[in-house]
Amino acid sequence: MDQLVLTLVILLAAVLAESLGGRIGVAPSILMTVFGCLLALIPAVPSLNVPPELILPLVLPPLLYAAARRTSWRQFAENWQIIALRAVGLVIVTAVAVAAVFHAWNPATAVAAGLVLGALVAPPDPVAATSMASRLGLPRRLIVTLGGEGLFNDVTAIVIYTVGIQAVVTGLFSPWHALGDFVLAAVVGLVVGLALGWLGSRLTGYLDNATGQVALSLLLPFVAYGVAEHWEGSAVLAVLVCALYLTDAVTEIGDREYRLVADAFWDIAEMLITGFAFALIGLELRVVIETTGHDWSGLAGVTVAVLAVVVLLRLAWLLATWVISRKLGRLTDEPFTWREVIVTWWAGMRGVATVALALAVPFTIESGADFPARSQILFVAFAVVLFTLLVQGPTLPLVVRITGVHADTKRERALEKELWIRVRRAELAELQRIADTEDLPPDVYDNLRDRMRQVSAKADPEAADADAKAAMENERKFAARMRAAREAVVEAGRREALAARREPGMPPDVVDRVTRRLDLGPMR
Repeated sequence: MDQLVLTLVILLAAVLAESLGGRIGVAPSILMTVFGCLLALIPAVPSLNVPPELILPLVLPPLLYAAARRTSWRQFAENWQIIALRAVGLVIVTAVAVAAVFHAWNPATAVAAGLVLGALVAPPDPVAATSMASRLGLPRRLIVTLGGEGLFNDVTAIVIYTVGIQAVVTGLFSPWHALGDFVLAAVVGLVVGLALGWLGSRLTGYLDNATGQVALSLLLPFVAYGVAEHWEGSAVLAVLVCALYLTDAVTEIGDREYRLVADAFWDIAEMLITGFAFALIGLELRVVIETTGHDWSGLAGVTVAVLAVVVLLRLAWLLATWVISRKLGRLTDEPFTWREVIVTWWAGMRGVATVALALAVPFTIESGADFPARSQILFVAFAVVLFTLLVQGPTLPLVVRITGVHADTKRERALEKELWIRVRRAELAELQRIADTEDLPPDVYDNLRDRMRQVSAKADPEAADADAKAAMENERKFAARMRAAREAVVEAGRREALAARREPGMPPDVVDRVTRRLDLGPMR
């Protein structure tokens, strides 16, 4: 099996995992991780040779962009305190704590090497968390904060990782220099993201077809990532800011065709890239085993210690911030309970960023010596990822059921119904304005008004009035009879066309064009 065949097998498995995961109640990301591990244990399957320095630039930009498209600036603004506490405060505390534990276990190893490990295992993965949370019917606030934490904590972790790598490689470390790097990375990432978001919105408005607009939305995340990284800024932050800016801007300028094409494209892209990324995590099991050799059994102790710090420190941090927020005034307007704290704690799964950064740890330092404890760092980081994905991930639904945390569907349904009523009122008001200003004939006005009411009733029957509901029911029965007759008529024509394909002298491409029009178009 060569590299291309292996890649195609993984992508096919990603498609199948999407359907299988929905049937058995397991996130596709978890299924793909298990699939990757199984492939790694088969000797005949080759390693997937993706350079570590290319994993993040190839995988993160589209995944971050796809996740950011589902949210908005407003949602982040409403929850910025919680997100900042986790994405910055918790990541820093976790990285330092892991560094202390790793150094205590290996006193001969530089503290900076432990800081590298801490930066690797500190940030939960946004894709793993949100893919699970969205399937479990969790409150929207939890999904937003989990997604926001996952999206922004990579910014903090990558800066700590870079500082730790530089300290180990060069032997130099300055807290003020590290703080300066963090501020510089954030500012550069913010500027690049805003600039490309603004430019992207202008280009999107200039392009006159959905294909070009969606292609631009695919390129911009990679451009934002590359430019920010070249200027030593936060590439992750640049992608997020660009995506959020462009999503809000395109809401105003995008048309129906663009929305349909973009939604379908990004759903497909996210499914395939997510599946590939998590399968890659599993496939790296072979690399980890080869790197550590027979020493892996001796790493069990430090692995358990680091894992305990990562998992328990998250719980302690979340409980502490919950207690403080209740005493000083809640950080959000909605209820925030200890049950939600437990669910949020157990949803802190690590993922592709941890593995990619671990594989990118240099082999040597400036003096030519080996990077200290590289194999141990790689093994522990990989073990943390596997535990959080394959233990916390599958058991998260059980935790949700035990705690009884679920979305307020009645409230969301009421909001949706209210929005449909507002939409219908706006449509009727615009129709009335057109009738008044353009002298619309009464019969045309009545026909349009009835048609609009029927469409609204189909979209949301509960928001429709009695007349619209009755009209919708009558139309439904009539439409069912018409649809059956139309399908029978079209099927007869299709059989005739297909029969003609076997006749001498009838060009197959002509038959195919006619058949395609029968398949796609309405009855003539």
